[in-house]
Amino acid sequence: MKKRFFISCLIALVALAAKAQTVLTGTWSGKLDVMGTSLTLVFHFEEVNGSVKTTMDSPDQSAKGIPCTNEYLSVDSVAIKVDMINATYRARLKDGKLTGTFTQMGMSFPLVLKEGAEVLNRPQTPAKPYPYRTEEVTFKNEADGATLAGTLTYPIKTPIMKDLPVPVVLMVTGSGQENRDEEIYDHKPFLVIADYLARRGIATLRYDDRATGASTGGDVKNATTEDFMRDAAAGMDFLRRMNTFSKVGCLGHSEGGSIAFMLATRKKADFIISLAGPGVKGDTLLAEQANQILKLSGMPAEMTTEKYRQQAEVQQVPWMRWFIDYDPSDDIRQAQCPVFALNGNLDRQVVSSLNLAAIKRLLPASDKNLVKEYPSLNHLFQHCSTGLPTEYRQIEETISTEVLSDIVAWINGL
Repeated sequence: MKKRFFISCLIALVALAAKAQTVLTGTWSGKLDVMGTSLTLVFHFEEVNGSVKTTMDSPDQSAKGIPCTNEYLSVDSVAIKVDMINATYRARLKDGKLTGTFTQMGMSFPLVLKEGAEVLNRPQTPAKPYPYRTEEVTFKNEADGATLAGTLTYPIKTPIMKDLPVPVVLMVTGSGQENRDEEIYDHKPFLVIADYLARRGIATLRYDDRATGASTGGDVKNATTEDFMRDAAAGMDFLRRMNTFSKVGCLGHSEGGSIAFMLATRKKADFIISLAGPGVKGDTLLAEQANQILKLSGMPAEMTTEKYRQQAEVQQVPWMRWFIDYDPSDDIRQAQCPVFALNGNLDRQVVSSLNLAAIKRLLPASDKNLVKEYPSLNHLFQHCSTGLPTEYRQIEETISTEVLSDIVAWINGL
């Protein structure tokens, strides 16, 4: 009886194993070569309530969870439709790899997937325990009903510094809702900057954008750069009320660079650092951005400010409608505090030859100001080949150490 029961259980287990292996599951990733550009694609096959749910990620384009339709799934074959982007993928399992064809809008490309997600190396990201003190803080923009949550990082004091007060830098992210680390493609540039500065005697406060991460409140749907500037101004006021720091400055990246200049004009900052900040009117900046990317992608660079404005009008996005009309010239001209404006010459989003040149021309004369262009750096200040956003994720470097060193030297020289 026991033997018969054992055999019955064994048969049942074999049947269950056979059933479990009737379809492919797990995460599979590979590289798609499109006109010389390599894009990472990831497919997730997840069993949910007895059926397999499939989604696709294009992490190089910050796209995740794209729904897919399973036309056919077996233990060694897949046929998938991705209706959102008018694409299909068909492949067979061979030698542990899914080997097949990705087709989109009439064009076909070979695509080989390996099981497992791509592991990215980020050598500059600091790991705990940190050799300095951090404190979780909140501050409020009462006018907009926003409570901003962030991390205040206190520096290591060296024997040379003794008990002297240290400067502090408020860090302001670029466009879009971002967390306090300005995290993008597993890079954490603001965390890397804060760590580097703390080890060299400079404090920082970085915070989650309104209604993002641990921050709460504040309208996002209708918010413009001016609204985000008020959030940053509240952070500057918070730091001043602490009566702890010798100087209170602002470091802003991209749109955050515009906010830094706005704070300088309003006499909120003792110094500012503009990382790839705009120097020209929004419609001019965005049209040139589009042309740079179109040209490098092998397409005609025919975007004009008029075309861009027409597209923005169709979208009806309050932030965009405000930004394309915003001219930073007056804010730059009226910046009386010391300014460090920097950009990479391969920045394809805020083009250095256009924007940095304008900032240099508009800034009031001061021996404390510094305007610097860095060779071979992109919008994130990574060393790169083309500067296209599709490179950001594949580059291991988070931010150039030369840029980090220059920021510290400039602040300490004020």
